[in-house]
Amino acid sequence: MTMRYKLLGKSGLRVSELALGTMTFGEDWGFGANKEESRRIFEAFVDAGGNFIDTACNYTNGTSEKFIGEFIQGNREQYVIATKYSLTTRPHDPNGGGNHRKNLVQTIEGSLKRLNTDYIDLLWLHAWDFMTPVEEVMRALDDLVRAGKILYVGISDTPAWIVSQANTLAMLRGWTPFIGLQVEYNLLQRAPERDLLPMARAFDIGVTAWAPIAGGALTGKYLNGSKDDLKRLAPESKRLNEGNSKIAMEVVKIADETERTPAQVALNWVRQQSGVIIPLVGARKESQMIDNLGALEFSLSAEHIERLDQVSGIELGFPHEFLTSDPVRNALFGSTFKKIDNHRKEN
Repeated sequence: MTMRYKLLGKSGLRVSELALGTMTFGEDWGFGANKEESRRIFEAFVDAGGNFIDTACNYTNGTSEKFIGEFIQGNREQYVIATKYSLTTRPHDPNGGGNHRKNLVQTIEGSLKRLNTDYIDLLWLHAWDFMTPVEEVMRALDDLVRAGKILYVGISDTPAWIVSQANTLAMLRGWTPFIGLQVEYNLLQRAPERDLLPMARAFDIGVTAWAPIAGGALTGKYLNGSKDDLKRLAPESKRLNEGNSKIAMEVVKIADETERTPAQVALNWVRQQSGVIIPLVGARKESQMIDNLGALEFSLSAEHIERLDQVSGIELGFPHEFLTSDPVRNALFGSTFKKIDNHRKEN
């Protein structure tokens, strides 16, 4: 098992090709791992060469950050610690969440205390609130970078046009741009291929993919469940339908052919996509983390990738399909399109 490292977006920051998702660190939400099991998960990831740790201010009511703060002591500089702000920590306070400067500053102070560190390597804006001006967000983030409290910034769960606007504004004004984009991306959720992933490639933004095995739906464990069983499942239930079952069955079939687990196959489909795409791997047990790390031991063949692409493909819709149609290409290029070597074309 060999962990490789990637440059995260338009930066020199080196991060492991898998990131450790720690939403399961702590039992405050009625699920997850206690401190001892969380430490074992953390150590399994680190022992495999992982250095990219992802958490958030509100994960398990702050317990996730506290656990990580304990686990990294004595070797803090080795790790790339990423946390997030935006989601409310005080539901009855209108300023208890959001993208604005006040929530940003108070969240950072809390995260630094829980993580027991002087700085955060990467701060994610967790979700766009459609209220705060983009100028306020980018200047406030840049101020924290200049103050040394955060080193890099990223953005999660936000439309492509907003990220594009934000990074263009930052570059024009000499502020810190986003080097990372976090999105849900897996064989059941390929919508980011329409705009978010092409935008990330155009701006040289690294991508971390949450739910790479779709909450377990791609492991095949729900394929034989009854309708009553499926109704009781949440949040996985929205991922369980006839079309998605066909995708999960193909994942299981390829896992059998390669003598690997379905989770490893699903992870490698994400890991082998073009551009910098880093799956976020989470676990409630050490054994699950070890299984996830097994994805590093092999790669899917071109044939396997093609089969998974075909069974899970989506329509890109307008304007993508319109612009790649023969009538429009002929109107744009005449008969010369196939004679032009375009190094900027999408892979």
